[in-house]
Amino acid sequence: MLLAAILLVFSAPQSANTVKAETHSTAAVSEISSDDSSLSSTLPAAPEAKVATDREIAASVAPAPAAIEPAATPAAAKPIAPGKAFLGRPYETPRQRKMWYALSFAGAGAASFDAWSTRRAISQGYGVEGNPMLRPFSHSAVLYAATQVSPLVMDFIGKRMTISQHPLLRKAWWLPQTIGASVSVSAAVHNVRMVP
Repeated sequence: MLLAAILLVFSAPQSANTVKAETHSTAAVSEISSDDSSLSSTLPAAPEAKVATDREIAASVAPAPAAIEPAATPAAAKPIAPGKAFLGRPYETPRQRKMWYALSFAGAGAASFDAWSTRRAISQGYGVEGNPMLRPFSHSAVLYAATQVSPLVMDFIGKRMTISQHPLLRKAWWLPQTIGASVSVSAAVHNVRMVP
């Protein structure tokens, strides 16, 4: 469409000039027709073709050699380096997700067991809460909710480690949850042993 518009615009002035020449010089046309021999000498000849014909191309092409030899020996060729690995964000595998949920439930259960054993030991007068952050909650049932904060934090850290950019963190993603659950279980066992 654009090409057609360009051709139309550039062809319009040429046709307008020829129309003017024909209308204003009727006498010149009669003079040219009377002298046909001079007309052929003043008009330019048709341009020669710039594109070679198939026969000319075939004649100018040399025949192909029977066997093409490589320019360089294979030993001198440089090996192609592998492409750069995709550096997208890592993702967790289904196995990691299942283990993360299992460790989340284990951490929450261990924290509940710790809260129960702590409340039992404190209510019977065999000890006090050793964690200063949980000490204000140790004489009420709010202790059960307060002890769940630590497993939630460890779950969050573990989840972030599964998709970390650092390979060492991705391999050790299970450590925060495991350590949190272990500390809660060991504290609960200690509290149970204190109470006869």
